[in-house]
Amino acid sequence: MAETQKSYKADLIEHSMSVNALKFGSFVLKSGRISPYFFNAGHLCTGPILATLSTAYATTISDAIANATFPEFDVLFGPAYKGIPFAATTALTLFTLHKISIGYAYDRKEAKDHGEGGNMVGADVKGKRVVILDDVMTSGKAIRGAIDTIIRQGGQVVGVVQALDREEVGQDGRSSTVIEIENLIGKGRVLSVLKMKDLMDWLDQKGLANDLQSMKDYRDQYGLK
Repeated sequence: MAETQKSYKADLIEHSMSVNALKFGSFVLKSGRISPYFFNAGHLCTGPILATLSTAYATTISDAIANATFPEFDVLFGPAYKGIPFAATTALTLFTLHKISIGYAYDRKEAKDHGEGGNMVGADVKGKRVVILDDVMTSGKAIRGAIDTIIRQGGQVVGVVQALDREEVGQDGRSSTVIEIENLIGKGRVLSVLKMKDLMDWLDQKGLANDLQSMKDYRDQYGLK
Protein backbone atom coordinates (compact mmCIF):
# COMPACT_ATOMS: atom_id res chain seq x y z
CA MET A 1 0.00 0.00 0.00
CA ALA A 2 1.23 3.49 -0.77
CA GLU A 3 2.00 5.58 2.33
CA THR A 4 -0.06 8.48 1.01
CA GLN A 5 -2.81 8.83 -1.54
CA LYS A 6 -3.11 11.72 -3.97
CA SER A 7 -5.29 14.29 -2.24
CA TYR A 8 -7.84 14.60 -5.04
CA LYS A 9 -8.48 10.85 -4.90
CA ALA A 10 -9.03 10.82 -1.15
CA ASP A 11 -11.19 13.95 -1.44
CA LEU A 12 -13.36 12.31 -4.09
CA ILE A 13 -13.76 9.11 -2.06
CA GLU A 14 -14.72 11.00 1.11
CA HIS A 15 -17.01 13.53 -0.57
CA SER A 16 -18.71 10.74 -2.55
CA MET A 17 -19.38 8.86 0.68
CA SER A 18 -20.77 12.02 2.30
CA VAL A 19 -23.54 12.22 -0.34
CA ASN A 20 -24.07 8.43 -0.51
CA ALA A 21 -22.69 8.22 -4.02
CA LEU A 22 -20.13 5.68 -2.75
CA LYS A 23 -21.17 3.06 -0.23
CA PHE A 24 -19.47 0.04 1.29
CA GLY A 25 -21.52 -2.99 2.35
CA SER A 26 -23.27 -5.63 0.26
CA PHE A 27 -24.97 -4.76 -3.03
CA VAL A 28 -26.49 -6.86 -5.81
CA LEU A 29 -25.32 -5.56 -9.19
CA LYS A 30 -27.23 -5.89 -12.48
CA SER A 31 -24.77 -8.65 -13.34
CA GLY A 32 -25.97 -10.60 -10.29
CA ARG A 33 -22.63 -10.26 -8.53
CA ILE A 34 -22.64 -9.37 -4.83
CA SER A 35 -20.38 -6.33 -4.60
CA PRO A 36 -18.86 -4.96 -1.37
CA TYR A 37 -19.24 -1.43 -2.70
CA PHE A 38 -21.55 0.59 -4.90
CA PHE A 39 -21.05 3.85 -6.81
CA ASN A 40 -24.02 5.93 -7.98
CA ALA A 41 -23.02 9.07 -9.88
CA GLY A 42 -26.61 10.30 -9.74
CA HIS A 43 -25.91 11.49 -6.19
CA LEU A 44 -23.03 13.71 -7.33
CA CYS A 45 -25.35 16.71 -7.42
CA THR A 46 -24.16 19.34 -4.94
CA GLY A 47 -21.78 22.24 -5.42
CA PRO A 48 -19.06 20.79 -3.16
CA ILE A 49 -19.12 17.31 -4.73
CA LEU A 50 -19.15 18.70 -8.28
CA ALA A 51 -16.15 20.88 -7.38
CA THR A 52 -14.37 17.82 -5.99
CA LEU A 53 -15.26 15.64 -8.99
CA SER A 54 -14.28 18.25 -11.59
CA THR A 55 -10.97 18.85 -9.79
CA ALA A 56 -10.31 15.11 -9.86
CA TYR A 57 -11.23 14.78 -13.55
CA ALA A 58 -9.20 17.86 -14.51
CA THR A 59 -6.12 16.87 -12.50
CA THR A 60 -6.17 13.35 -13.93
CA ILE A 61 -6.37 14.74 -17.48
CA SER A 62 -3.75 17.47 -16.92
CA ASP A 63 -1.26 15.06 -15.34
CA ALA A 64 -1.69 12.55 -18.17
CA ILE A 65 -1.20 15.21 -20.85
CA ALA A 66 1.89 16.54 -19.06
CA ASN A 67 3.30 12.99 -18.91
CA ALA A 68 2.54 12.47 -22.61
CA THR A 69 0.38 9.43 -21.78
CA PHE A 70 -2.79 11.12 -23.03
CA PRO A 71 -3.35 13.22 -26.16
CA GLU A 72 -4.16 16.90 -26.26
CA PHE A 73 -7.75 17.46 -27.37
CA ASP A 74 -10.34 20.08 -28.28
CA VAL A 75 -13.70 19.13 -26.76
CA LEU A 76 -15.03 17.31 -23.69
CA PHE A 77 -18.20 15.34 -24.39
CA GLY A 78 -20.68 14.56 -21.60
CA PRO A 79 -23.29 11.96 -22.58
CA ALA A 80 -26.82 12.93 -21.52
CA TYR A 81 -27.86 13.18 -18.85
CA LYS A 82 -25.39 12.63 -16.00
CA GLY A 83 -22.40 13.51 -18.15
CA ILE A 84 -23.63 17.04 -18.92
CA PRO A 85 -22.69 18.73 -15.61
CA PHE A 86 -19.50 16.66 -15.43
CA ALA A 87 -18.33 17.99 -18.81
CA ALA A 88 -19.30 21.60 -18.07
CA THR A 89 -17.63 21.77 -14.64
CA THR A 90 -14.54 19.89 -15.80
CA ALA A 91 -14.05 22.22 -18.79
CA LEU A 92 -14.24 25.14 -16.36
CA THR A 93 -11.80 23.53 -13.91
CA LEU A 94 -9.32 22.58 -16.63
CA PHE A 95 -9.05 26.27 -17.46
CA THR A 96 -9.12 27.77 -13.97
CA LEU A 97 -6.66 25.30 -12.42
CA HIS A 98 -4.52 24.18 -15.36
CA LYS A 99 -4.95 26.86 -18.05
CA ILE A 100 -6.12 24.23 -20.53
CA SER A 101 -8.75 25.78 -22.79
CA ILE A 102 -11.21 23.36 -24.37
CA GLY A 103 -14.90 23.36 -25.29
CA TYR A 104 -17.60 21.05 -24.07
CA ALA A 105 -20.56 19.43 -25.76
CA TYR A 106 -23.39 17.07 -24.94
CA ASP A 107 -26.19 15.27 -26.70
CA ARG A 108 -29.95 15.27 -26.36
CA LYS A 109 -31.85 12.07 -25.78
CA GLU A 110 -34.28 13.20 -28.48
CA ALA A 111 -33.28 15.34 -31.44
CA LYS A 112 -34.63 18.90 -31.44
CA ASP A 113 -37.03 19.44 -34.37
CA HIS A 114 -37.08 23.25 -34.28
CA GLY A 115 -34.60 26.12 -34.06
CA GLU A 116 -31.12 24.85 -34.87
CA GLY A 117 -32.38 21.26 -34.62
CA GLY A 118 -30.19 18.21 -34.15
CA ASN A 119 -29.24 16.28 -31.04
CA MET A 120 -25.92 17.98 -30.18
CA VAL A 121 -25.45 21.04 -27.98
CA GLY A 122 -22.35 23.09 -27.24
CA ALA A 123 -19.01 23.06 -29.01
CA ASP A 124 -18.95 21.73 -32.57
CA VAL A 125 -17.12 18.40 -32.66
CA LYS A 126 -16.70 18.19 -36.43
CA GLY A 127 -13.02 17.79 -37.24
CA LYS A 128 -12.17 17.98 -33.52
CA ARG A 129 -10.41 15.67 -31.09
CA VAL A 130 -12.92 14.64 -28.45
CA VAL A 131 -12.61 13.14 -24.96
CA ILE A 132 -15.67 11.49 -23.39
CA LEU A 133 -16.38 11.70 -19.66
CA ASP A 134 -18.06 8.77 -17.93
CA ASP A 135 -18.86 7.71 -14.38
CA VAL A 136 -18.39 3.91 -14.36
CA MET A 137 -18.14 1.63 -17.37
CA THR A 138 -20.01 -1.63 -16.97
CA SER A 139 -20.95 -3.30 -20.24
CA GLY A 140 -19.58 -0.34 -22.21
CA LYS A 141 -22.87 0.11 -24.10
CA ALA A 142 -23.20 3.79 -23.18
CA ILE A 143 -19.60 4.59 -24.13
CA ARG A 144 -19.93 2.82 -27.47
CA GLY A 145 -23.07 4.85 -28.13
CA ALA A 146 -21.21 8.08 -27.31
CA ILE A 147 -18.32 7.10 -29.60
CA ASP A 148 -20.80 6.43 -32.43
CA THR A 149 -22.45 9.82 -31.81
CA ILE A 150 -19.13 11.67 -32.05
CA ILE A 151 -18.12 9.81 -35.21
CA ARG A 152 -21.48 10.57 -36.86
CA GLN A 153 -20.90 14.26 -36.10
CA GLY A 154 -17.48 14.15 -37.77
CA GLY A 155 -15.37 14.12 -34.62
CA GLN A 156 -12.54 11.85 -33.54
CA VAL A 157 -12.66 10.21 -30.11
CA VAL A 158 -9.14 10.28 -28.69
CA GLY A 159 -9.87 9.36 -25.08
CA VAL A 160 -12.30 8.40 -22.33
CA VAL A 161 -12.03 9.42 -18.68
CA GLN A 162 -14.15 7.61 -16.11
CA ALA A 163 -14.61 8.44 -12.44
CA LEU A 164 -14.18 4.83 -11.29
CA ASP A 165 -12.70 1.71 -12.84
CA ARG A 166 -14.05 -1.38 -11.08
CA GLU A 167 -11.10 -3.39 -12.47
CA GLU A 168 -13.09 -6.56 -12.90
CA VAL A 169 -13.66 -9.10 -15.63
CA GLY A 170 -16.81 -9.41 -17.70
CA GLN A 171 -19.36 -12.18 -17.53
CA ASP A 172 -17.10 -14.44 -19.59
CA GLY A 173 -14.49 -14.27 -16.84
CA ARG A 174 -11.83 -12.86 -19.18
CA SER A 175 -12.83 -9.69 -20.99
CA SER A 176 -12.50 -6.14 -19.73
CA THR A 177 -14.65 -3.25 -20.91
CA VAL A 178 -11.67 -0.89 -20.61
CA ILE A 179 -9.57 -3.07 -22.91
CA GLU A 180 -12.45 -3.39 -25.38
CA ILE A 181 -12.85 0.41 -25.55
CA GLU A 182 -9.10 0.90 -25.90
CA ASN A 183 -9.20 -1.47 -28.85
CA LEU A 184 -11.54 1.07 -30.47
CA ILE A 185 -9.77 4.33 -29.58
CA GLY A 186 -6.17 3.37 -28.79
CA LYS A 187 -4.15 1.73 -26.05
CA GLY A 188 -3.77 3.87 -22.95
CA ARG A 189 -6.59 6.17 -24.03
CA VAL A 190 -8.96 5.22 -21.17
CA LEU A 191 -8.14 7.02 -17.93
CA SER A 192 -9.71 6.54 -14.51
CA VAL A 193 -9.72 8.95 -11.58
CA LEU A 194 -10.22 6.08 -9.14
CA LYS A 195 -9.61 2.37 -9.41
CA MET A 196 -10.72 -0.41 -7.10
CA LYS A 197 -7.18 -0.42 -5.72
CA ASP A 198 -7.55 3.23 -4.66
CA LEU A 199 -10.66 2.35 -2.66
CA MET A 200 -8.76 -0.49 -1.00
CA ASP A 201 -5.82 1.79 -0.18
CA TRP A 202 -8.19 4.29 1.39
CA LEU A 203 -9.89 1.60 3.49
CA ASP A 204 -6.48 0.37 4.60
CA GLN A 205 -5.37 3.88 5.60
CA LYS A 206 -8.59 4.37 7.59
CA GLY A 207 -8.21 1.02 9.36
CA LEU A 208 -11.51 -0.35 8.03
CA ALA A 209 -10.35 -3.95 8.07
CA ASN A 210 -13.69 -5.69 7.50
CA ASP A 211 -14.58 -3.65 4.41
CA LEU A 212 -11.02 -4.07 3.12
CA GLN A 213 -11.21 -7.86 3.47
CA SER A 214 -14.52 -7.92 1.59
CA MET A 215 -12.91 -5.92 -1.20
CA LYS A 216 -9.96 -8.33 -1.33
CA ASP A 217 -12.28 -11.32 -1.52
CA TYR A 218 -14.27 -9.71 -4.33
CA ARG A 219 -11.10 -8.81 -6.23
CA ASP A 220 -9.82 -12.38 -5.89
CA GLN A 221 -13.04 -13.66 -7.44
CA TYR A 222 -13.76 -11.09 -10.12
CA GLY A 223 -10.74 -8.82 -10.45
CA LEU A 224 -8.62 -8.52 -13.57
CA LYS A 225 -5.67 -10.89 -13.35
